This record gives sequence, structure tokens and C-alpha cells, in this order.
Amino acid sequence: MQDPTPERGGSAHPAEERRQGAAAAAGGAAAAASGGACWLQRVFEEVRGSSRLSVAPAEPPPVTVVAVERYLAEGPPPPPAAAAQYWYDVTLADGARLERCYLAPRLNGLVQRAHLRAGARLRLTRCSYLYDEKRLNYGFLCLEELERVGGDGADAPPPPRRRPPPLRGEKKRYLPLWNNEDPYGDMWVADKTQAQVDVDVSKLTSLGQLEMTWRSRVHFHPLLVRVLYKSRLRYYGKPEKKLDMPYQAYFEVADSSGMMSMVLWNSLCPEWYNSMKVGTVLLLEQYAIKTSYPFKTQPTPGDSQMKRFATIEISLNVRDPPTKISIIPEEMVKPEWGLPEVKYRFITRSELDNLPNNHSCDVIGLVTFVGRAERARKREHGEDFWLYRWAHAIDGTSDQPFILELFATSQPDVFEHIHPMTYLVCTQMRVVRDLAENPSSTIYLTTSNESQIFITGWHKGQPYTKDTKVKNFIQWTKTQSEADRMKKTVIGGYYPFPRPPNNFLKYCKNNKVESVLKAIGEMEKEIEDLHYREHKRIAVQGIISAIRYISSSNAAEEASGAELKDTSRSLESAAMSKEDCVHKGKNTNPQKKEVKPTLGPHCTPGEQHQHQALQSKKSSVKRKIPHREGMSAIPETEETGRTRDSWQSDLWAQVKDKLMKYLHHSTIFPESIPRKFDYVHKDLLMQQYNLYAAVHQPKETRTDKNINEFKSASGLGYYEVTVLGINHDVAIDVAFLPLFCPEDPHLFQLEDIQHDTLLSRMSCISGCQQKATSNGRRHDMFPLSSETDEIVKAAMDLDGKHVVCILDICHLGDDKVEVFLSKIYKTVEPGVLESM
Repeated sequence: MQDPTPERGGSAHPAEERRQGAAAAAGGAAAAASGGACWLQRVFEEVRGSSRLSVAPAEPPPVTVVAVERYLAEGPPPPPAAAAQYWYDVTLADGARLERCYLAPRLNGLVQRAHLRAGARLRLTRCSYLYDEKRLNYGFLCLEELERVGGDGADAPPPPRRRPPPLRGEKKRYLPLWNNEDPYGDMWVADKTQAQVDVDVSKLTSLGQLEMTWRSRVHFHPLLVRVLYKSRLRYYGKPEKKLDMPYQAYFEVADSSGMMSMVLWNSLCPEWYNSMKVGTVLLLEQYAIKTSYPFKTQPTPGDSQMKRFATIEISLNVRDPPTKISIIPEEMVKPEWGLPEVKYRFITRSELDNLPNNHSCDVIGLVTFVGRAERARKREHGEDFWLYRWAHAIDGTSDQPFILELFATSQPDVFEHIHPMTYLVCTQMRVVRDLAENPSSTIYLTTSNESQIFITGWHKGQPYTKDTKVKNFIQWTKTQSEADRMKKTVIGGYYPFPRPPNNFLKYCKNNKVESVLKAIGEMEKEIEDLHYREHKRIAVQGIISAIRYISSSNAAEEASGAELKDTSRSLESAAMSKEDCVHKGKNTNPQKKEVKPTLGPHCTPGEQHQHQALQSKKSSVKRKIPHREGMSAIPETEETGRTRDSWQSDLWAQVKDKLMKYLHHSTIFPESIPRKFDYVHKDLLMQQYNLYAAVHQPKETRTDKNINEFKSASGLGYYEVTVLGINHDVAIDVAFLPLFCPEDPHLFQLEDIQHDTLLSRMSCISGCQQKATSNGRRHDMFPLSSETDEIVKAAMDLDGKHVVCILDICHLGDDKVEVFLSKIYKTVEPGVLESM
């Protein structure tokens, strides 16, 4: 592969644009003379010279996506139905050069559903050239139609380290691809140089004096303070606003007189945010004082005696006035300055059970489980997401782990590298418990706005290393066998926590039941609207009509079949909704002979492939084994010889061939399965369960190991459950995956589903299987008949009855969407709902 030429993109300077254009033209001629090696350059020149500023390249070769980067759209947003709050620039590589292109907003769904991502291979089948009419001789390539190609761009070069500004509009910087809280790009300074400053104590003022005198002053004396708490970044950009760096971050700073909030604004955030760590000593000059924002969150001080000045806050900005900030090295800090030390509120796991809801605390533990990164939408129909993951950590004081809900804390280098066997510190966590509603519910901890997280490699020099409980934890780790702990470590997969409450009315809380419940027929639209790694919990009414057990071997086969892709199909269709396809005349016509069997008139191509894979397996059934009363026929597949037990109701037998719509979402994908952690391949595992990176970074060493080769930690199989709509006209297949506990080879939180008779029976049987496997019994068969009868009995108790099913849905990228059954509530009479 040739070394890529410098990355292209529109130039704001006319002379520079002309120079680039001449060079590009010369390069294009040279490329043509040499056989056209630089394909992207030729397309660039062709489309710019086209009278219609649009071309459809003939026989386009595959190109590699090197970067996908997001930035705020400009101007008032269009009507909500077509709103595009963000724009995307895509950097492509053809082996000879890089070309940065603008993605047509109607294709934004390709990024939002991870069809178009760094490292992917595609063909550019139509593009256009866009001029910016507000800038002289400035334009760029726009991607209009794309086609997916198999493979990945493992050898693609990374883009230049310093990224130019976005192509369109006046924004100067890109945002992180999947959330707004993380710093992204080279503008975020890692560490400011610490100043050798002579502090003149006689010229200093104190926080206490500021509170008393701030109204009578315009200019304030210098402040010398220590950072005690630090918030995550807040991005407040909107399309209609012109601010270039709409960032804000809160800090709590203190001196000998007390503690006060300090706000870092706008372009000072990229320059200073990473350097202002908890414990950092700052000398502040030329700052402003403003009345405190009344709705700001407040950390809980480690020192309960410290005075808080809550009426005013320190404002740091680049002007009005331009703030001067100096970081004082810790070795230069003098005791006589009277700066307080950072204090913590560490608790042990044994102490957690006695703490009230919303109690603030700090924890340290050894990570035994870390889940995949997921996202939750901040507001309905919006494009902003919270990024989070779950983790377990133990500290030796209890058999139970800390269960931690970790939202992104503007520390991406830490958040993306949490893995089992690392020492994890989480500060300013909040206790979540609700003993009044659900006495059996497990307590967990969640991050607050001021939380900070640290893992092995980040602990050196942190103030908490002096804490007694931290030292006790380190002593405990020295008594542990690393090999024994490794056996109980798990990474990734579906993690159904927190569990739904035992009563549906409590699930609804203050919402009206009508606004909580979705029709099964609406599930299709709910799934279409999901973004990449978005997790939602949905309630539907239905009737449990059929159950099928799928062993781990068959589960792997079906997951592989569901991942088959039509690599030549247009990516444009994947970006559009069902309505778009119908409008553009691209709706699948089931009457045409060449159309393969589909799940319904509006199913996605991914669903078609999944259905075809399942159908091909079902067609291999050669004989049937006589069945017990209450059980359907038990097929035995020719190629495996394994049996599958199943049950179906009489009602299902009557209506299943007359349905208007039948949705199949019971496949379990590799990303759904929690895996045993393997330290040798930790980088591969972390990559699997993190989000796709915005910029492709080729690795020096690669592994051919497939994710399916890592041992599952979730038991020996799962269940496919068919839920029939209460009007008997639609149905959906969903999956139930028995719960697991990384710290215990048996089941996790069984008490949380003990009121769900059916789900608890399925979990118990999986537990029996798991125990049987450890005793050397065969594990690829369905449970013993007596145990199977328990499932059948529980299912038959629900036969024909209306229930409410709580479904967990998550988009895993491309056309992969998992749908898991998390809870079942039964209805006793109209308006009265109770747990099973």
C-alpha cells in the first residue's frame, strides 16, 4: 500500500483552495497516466467538473472508512419529522490517499445504527459536490449512495493526528461520536504545564472574604484553592446557537475558610479540564463572581464540618475578564497556606446493606464483571444519549459484590479500559434501593454528576491512596489467588439489571398504563427507531403461547446464521425507515417469485436473513419423537442428534397460521452472551464490548481469535418464548436468557424473579443443568423430564391468560437487535395487576 497523501477537504482560504485544486488536477492526471491508482482523487475532480455536480462512478472499487466524526448542525432545526441535529464527516481511503467527505443527512441512520463505521469497507455509488455559498471557492464531496462490501479495512492508514475543522458550517471542532460528555479531539489538552509561581500570600483573598465583599467589588484579589470535587463535562450546544465551544464544567474548590463552586466555561474547558484533577492546587487571577445557579447538583463533602458558600460561584472565562489560571505543583504547596486535604467516604461491601437510599459514598474493589457499553436516550425522539455500563467489584468483606452502574464521567480512557481483575475506585456514588416497594431488590450504586472512576494504572498520586480502607483493601488483595479469582471473571453480554419490580403498577409508577404499554404490532417501529447500543425496556400485553429450549450448540449455530449479510445491498435502504422505503418505491413485494421468504411485508433485510437461517435449520428435521401430554412434538435434527423440548398452547395451534404479523426476535447474538474473561485476549474482549471507535486505529498485533471461541458464562442455553397479541392477530418470538452471577457459578438474583413462576422455573432448570455439567453429566440435552414438566406446568397455568411482558431491547449494530423477556406480570381482573 502506498503512503496516503495528505487528507483532502474544503479550504476556507481562496489562495489555498486554488493551490490545492491545481495540485489535485495534476495528481489526477498523473494517476490516470499510471493506471488510475488514486481513485478518490479522480472522483473528486469528476464530480466537481460535472454540470450537475453529481456522478455515479462506474465500477467503483472498495474503499475503507477511516473515520466517522460528528458535529452539531447549524441553523434552526427542520421540522421534528425530519430533524437532523448532527452532521457527519466520513474519511475514506482508497490505498493511495484519504478523502474527507460530508454524509448526506438522509443517510445519518447508517451511522446511528453502526452500518457505516470506522474500518468498514464499502463502494461509493453516487456522490455530489457541495459549495458553501457563504465562503469563497469552498466545497467538498458529499456521499449520496453507498454499497456495503465484505471484509474490513484492517490495513487502512489512520488519518492525520491533527484533525481539520468540520467540512460544513462554522463549527471548528468535532464531538465524540456516541455521547456529548467525553472530551474528543486534539483540542483537549492532556496536561497543562505546571507553573513555577511565587505565591504572594499577602495579596490573596479567601473564599469567606469573597462571600462578604463580592457585591462591592469589580476586581478581586487572587485566590489560592484546592480542587475537592470535579463534575463531568456538560455540552449545551444547540443548532440555532453560534457558540463555538459550548462546554461547561463545575468544580468544588476550597481553602481554609470553606468550599465554593467554580465554573469553567466554553473554550477554557478544552484547555484546562483534563488538568484540573481532584487534589490540584490552583492560583486564580482575574476571575468573575456570579450568583450560584440554584439547580446545580451538590457533592457530599468528605469533611462534614467544612463550611459551604452556596450563594455565589467563581466564573472562569476567556474574557470579561480573561481569567489567568496557574497550577501549583504539589511539592511546592506549603502547610502554612492552610489548604484542606481531599477527604473521602469509603465504605466496604459489608456496610452497604445498612445504608439508606441516595447515600453518598466512595468504593474500591476488584472487578469481577464488566458489561458492554450501552446507551440510553436522554429525551424521546432526541439524538443525545447517556453512555453507561454495569460492573461488579468485590472487596473481601462480603460474599456479595458491589453492583455499579457507571455512566460516562468524561474519562473515556478509563471508561473504555475497565476489565475484570483491575482495581476500581469510584467516588461520589449514590446508593439506589427501594425496600418499601420491593424488599428483595438488590442494592446497587450509581454514579453522580461529580463521580470520578479510576482503574489500575491511574491510581498513582491520587489522594485516596492515603485512605485507611483503601490500604485495607490492598492488603486483602495480597492474600488472594489470582488464578482462583480469574475463574470467576466475566465480561460483556446482556445484563438485565435493575430487575423490574414485582408489581406492574409499581413499574408504571406515576405514568398512566396507556402511556407505558405498547402494542406488539408497534414493536417493529420501536426496533426500527433504535440507535446503536441503545437499550430500552418496553411493556406489552400478550398471551404466552409457546416455549422452545435451545441448547448452547444450537444457539451458536443460529447466532451465526442470523449474522449472514447481503454484502452487496445498498446502504441507503438501511438508513431509511419503513415509511421512507414505501415512499421511494423500495418496499418488498411478497408476490414476486424472486423474493425470498420474509418475516412480514416490512421486515428489515437482517430479519430476512435471520428468518432464512432458522428456516433452513427447521427444514432439516427428519423425524419426530413421541411427546408427553402437554408437550408438542420434539424434533431431533439430523446433523446434531440433539433434542429440543417445546410446548405450545392449543390457542397457538389454532391461530399461528392466520396471523397478520409475526415478528421473530429470539436470536441471541455473540454480543448478547457474557463471556469468561481471558487476560491474554483482554484487548480483543474490551474492543468487542466497547462502542465502535470514531477513528480507525490499525493495531500492530492482531489475533484471529473469534468472539464465539470464548466460553459463555451464562449457562447452557436459552429459551424462545412466543407471545401472542391479545387480539390474536400478531405475535412475537423473544428470548429468555437465564440470569448469571460472575462471583457464583449458580444463578444470579433468583429471588428477584421468584414471583415469575415460569421464568423462575426456566432459570432453576438452567441452574440444575449447570450443576449437572460440573458433575460430568451430559449438558447438550434438554433437562430431565421431571424438570421439564415443571416448565410445562408453569406455562399451562398461563394458558390463554392475558399477561404483561417486560421486554429488554438493544441495538447491537447493523441489523442485529436483541429482544429479551425480563419479567411477566399477570392480570387478575380489569384495572388490577399483580406479579406472578
